[in-house]
Amino acid sequence: MGNRPGRHSAPLPTGNRRRAAHSASFSADRAPSGRSGRPARPAPTPASFGAAGRQSFTAADSLARAKQARKKSRGKKIALGVAIALVVALAGGGTAMALYLNGINQTIQGGMDETEKLELVEELAPAKSTDGSYYVGIFGSDARKGETASRSDVTMLARIDPDKGVVDLVSVPRDTMIDMGEHGTQKINAAYAFGGPSEAVKTLSTFAGVPITHYVEVHFDELKDVVNELGGIEVSVPEGFYSDTSGLTIEKGEQTLDGDEALAFARERHAVSGGDFSRAQAQRMIIEAIVEKILAASPADIPGIVESLARCVTTDYSVTDLVNLALTFKDKGLTMYSAACPSYTLNQNGVSYVGTQYKEWQAMMRRVDAGLDPNDDAAEIPEPQASDTELGAASNAASPTDYEALAADGMTTDDVVSADESDAGE
Repeated sequence: MGNRPGRHSAPLPTGNRRRAAHSASFSADRAPSGRSGRPARPAPTPASFGAAGRQSFTAADSLARAKQARKKSRGKKIALGVAIALVVALAGGGTAMALYLNGINQTIQGGMDETEKLELVEELAPAKSTDGSYYVGIFGSDARKGETASRSDVTMLARIDPDKGVVDLVSVPRDTMIDMGEHGTQKINAAYAFGGPSEAVKTLSTFAGVPITHYVEVHFDELKDVVNELGGIEVSVPEGFYSDTSGLTIEKGEQTLDGDEALAFARERHAVSGGDFSRAQAQRMIIEAIVEKILAASPADIPGIVESLARCVTTDYSVTDLVNLALTFKDKGLTMYSAACPSYTLNQNGVSYVGTQYKEWQAMMRRVDAGLDPNDDAAEIPEPQASDTELGAASNAASPTDYEALAADGMTTDDVVSADESDAGE
């Protein structure tokens, strides 16, 4: 296979990289045990997330009933920018500062109810790596106002390596065919609707064969406000298109997108050649562009930017965790790699799914885990990763294991027009 579309490996400008955070009460002591270092835990209690264990989520027999059963609270989040500015300026400022930050952390847990928090804490696992790297599950909700549950419109896996200043961002197609146990064969985006954040993390972790240490949920409807706060973002759009949904025309090529244009770009799948695969690439490009703009921002602008991010992100990260991560990337700079799980479209019993190219996915995850460019098929994979059978095993995937002929007949992630390919064709 050749290099996959959406690759971005150039070092980004140095600067602070911060996101909205959830309470430090999520930061439990996690002792590795079981698959991929997943910890064994006692039963959870509302009084202590740190001692939380698995509290099983009893989903309904159908997706519709699961949606009716789950209720999500989306409380307003307070201004994180002020907190981060104070942390940077007054680090080690004593008890008053600690109490202040703790209050902020508790407030920004408003995106999840108590049951969801308990279940998520149990599912998040310690990093198995000894080099300081870890994995983050990134999900985008397509819920609209008035809805209590939804499928996840975006599923991504990020490997964060603070010591080397490297982030790998890998999309998993939302229609990926998965065996979801009692719920039978489903698309991977149904995990969020059946069991909320914890089920989404569990399903992605099993599919990728890695422990997931942190959870981030992005609300793209509100992300446009962040883009506007940044004064727009620079994106090299691979294909121009007209969006029937937004009524906007997005031109091909390098340009500055405002919030509405960025949202239209991140959602379009009908007017682009790669369908959902192109949309996943666009979503990665939007996230990369936002990170790049934040890192290039002046310190005086950071508080307002982070305040906007707090309104569109739900996560278990604490404020102090994010400050430490931001300061690390500020010192080292940041290189981001962008990739997609090697996949193809298929139809099973009249239902449209996405199938997994198993050998290619396992090779990609071994490169990701080794800190290599996930798109570099020629890279030599170190022995620890090469012999790790869990990496990219996709043990919960339900698509055919004999897939070569099916992939040849369907659309694949290789068919997506990348910005590099678009520029080369001009």
